[in-house]
Amino acid sequence: MISFSIKIKTTKFLNSFILIKKFYKLFLFFLIVSCNLNDNYIELPEDTNNSDDQNAYAEIEYGLTEYGITFQGIDRDFSVYIPESYTHDSPSSMIFVFHGFGGSNDFIMYTSNFNSISERENFIVVYPQGSSFWGYPHWNVGGWTNGSSVNDVEFIDFLIELISDQYNIKQDRVYATGMSNGGFFSYLLACQLSNKIAAIASVTGSMTNETFNNCDPTKEVPVLQIHGTEDPIVAYDCNSAIGSIGIESVLSYWKSNNYCDEPKTTELYDSNPDDSFYIHRVLFDNGVNGSKVDHYKVYAGEHFWFMEDDINSSELIWEFFSQHDLNGYIN
Repeated sequence: MISFSIKIKTTKFLNSFILIKKFYKLFLFFLIVSCNLNDNYIELPEDTNNSDDQNAYAEIEYGLTEYGITFQGIDRDFSVYIPESYTHDSPSSMIFVFHGFGGSNDFIMYTSNFNSISERENFIVVYPQGSSFWGYPHWNVGGWTNGSSVNDVEFIDFLIELISDQYNIKQDRVYATGMSNGGFFSYLLACQLSNKIAAIASVTGSMTNETFNNCDPTKEVPVLQIHGTEDPIVAYDCNSAIGSIGIESVLSYWKSNNYCDEPKTTELYDSNPDDSFYIHRVLFDNGVNGSKVDHYKVYAGEHFWFMEDDINSSELIWEFFSQHDLNGYIN
């Protein structure tokens, strides 16, 4: 059984809103808070109110709000960014963005710049924070994180439900992306939560042997992989020290899972032909329901969230996500 209690920390003013935990028919209500909370945790009481009004969304908290919960006995933090264009009247897509091993949700938020894209395109962004392992924030994906007992997949499943009760989310357009360990975790979600994750994207991540050998998606999952050939941490060919498999094996797996065509390779525009940095796009398309496996192979690229003149990872990810929902390619 999933155990949790709800806390909240925010520098915004909060009004009453409803959290409905559908799994166990447990209904929680946030208290009316009229004062500034100054980033402190506030423990909220459980309420067994039997209200079944699924449309009772929160008052909209635009911009970035930080939350904390105790989930399965562990304090967990996450931030939610709501663009100014959002209204409860129409459902919005939602993107989970995961930081790397030892990183933070704040760092990946500033690095990826998804908040600016969400303002333009009207989607909600969620930045969860990994729990501590060896003293470092992490996502439990196997490989070098073997020994961790945290169930991060259940945590994200819970957050999907939690945020969907506060905001009007398109349930067929929930996506996951991340860098490094966050990319590994996006693949784990594709394997274990394919009924809720419409597509995933990994930047400098891969699949661990455990994820690869136990992957069991219930459907096709569109996949975007952005990776440098000179990555010293998550090596392109594989890294046995951390338990990651090669990128070509990852692509082959998802190409088979999605029943895509053989790859088509094109070279992207190179703004500086005199250096060794250039990019090939390797596309496996025409999969089940129009699903794709898309890969940007960054020659001479290292372990970065690429935001270069020739490649903008975040823009590519949103473009890819916007083409897919749980039912397949969006015409």
